[in-house]
Amino acid sequence: MKTYLVGGAVRDKLLNYPVIEHDWLVVGSTVEEMLEQGFRTVGKDFPVFLHPKTQDEYALARTERKTAKGYHGFTFYTSPEVTIEEDLIRRDLTINAIAEAQNGNLIDPYGGQKDLEKKLLRHVSKAFCEDPVRILRVARFYARYAHLGFTVADETLTLMQSMVKAGEINTLVSERVWAEFDKALGERSPEKFIELLRDVGALNILMPEIDRLFGVPQSIEWHPEIDAGIHTLLVLRQAVLLSDNKAVRFAALVHDLGKGITPKSKWPHHYGHETSGLPVLNAFCDRLRVPNNYRSLAEPVMRYHLNCHRAYELKASTIVDMLQALKILKPNQEQRLDQFLTACLADVRGRKGMGEAEYPQMDYLKSVYIELLKVDAKGLVEKGLEGAAIGQELRRMRIVAANKVKDAFPSPS
Repeated sequence: MKTYLVGGAVRDKLLNYPVIEHDWLVVGSTVEEMLEQGFRTVGKDFPVFLHPKTQDEYALARTERKTAKGYHGFTFYTSPEVTIEEDLIRRDLTINAIAEAQNGNLIDPYGGQKDLEKKLLRHVSKAFCEDPVRILRVARFYARYAHLGFTVADETLTLMQSMVKAGEINTLVSERVWAEFDKALGERSPEKFIELLRDVGALNILMPEIDRLFGVPQSIEWHPEIDAGIHTLLVLRQAVLLSDNKAVRFAALVHDLGKGITPKSKWPHHYGHETSGLPVLNAFCDRLRVPNNYRSLAEPVMRYHLNCHRAYELKASTIVDMLQALKILKPNQEQRLDQFLTACLADVRGRKGMGEAEYPQMDYLKSVYIELLKVDAKGLVEKGLEGAAIGQELRRMRIVAANKVKDAFPSPS
């Protein structure tokens, strides 16, 4: 029985990148032996075990054979006779097919170290094309390492394109797509995830709402980059620079989905896209089963980002209604307001030449928010008001408070 450190931990150690998880491969053992040593089995498709103390994952060396379409269409074979080389060849990328023995020696039969030096994402073998999840994984690794100069090997791009054309990508279930997408949103360059999926023809299948933004023109007066898809990726890049919160990044990415359904006769204008896009966003979130905390931020960012940009022009009543709709007019909700404003700032800066644009609307709306929190509804009950009358009077008082702030914040020239 031999144990090897494998996968991401070895790769990231060689890159001097933070190692988050440790995965181990066991050669020469059986399920029975692992259980006798106190390991707990957790794998459904093939034997994976949790270490009784560290809770690290340990997997038995295995081979696999494609038996049907999709990422579930495999049969697995584990045996003490399966070698480390036989296990590593089934992995997706050469940089993930390096193992480290207990004495520190590296087992690298497929050139992973050379590809790390070349900063190349390259598939290990033709078996890559048997699992469509690997298209998403390569895109995610591209999002993770693009800032280091990594690129995808030409032959791997060609193979990914052929998989899409063969219909393998259509077999992916929503949960698996979201799982990889969500991880990509947390990487250094999530816009590269979108770019690569588009390059191989997968974006229009997995996320058509985003794909249809490319090639859609916008008014050059407001968008020197013109193309709505390019603007979307610039906004996502700005969101990454501004926040490590994945919900903020998601909201920034999807805020303009309405532009993808603007009739061509209306181009380059997109009047009302902030509301016409809401059904598109909801369908997108339903299909990919996007978590509620992402959706609950993305919806108001889509609906109100233009109002946020025009904050100084808005009536106090409109600002009050917007903040009310954001469901933040209660204590300890400033973080949610910050997330909304950050996504809106990313939209402003996500335009060609506007990467460092000032956004005084943030301070203005935060000041209004703080003032509105001072308006006390308890006193209205004590005055004998009931039901709808309380809401009406509370809104009137908030408008008065917002007007005070508005007077103190002259519109910037």
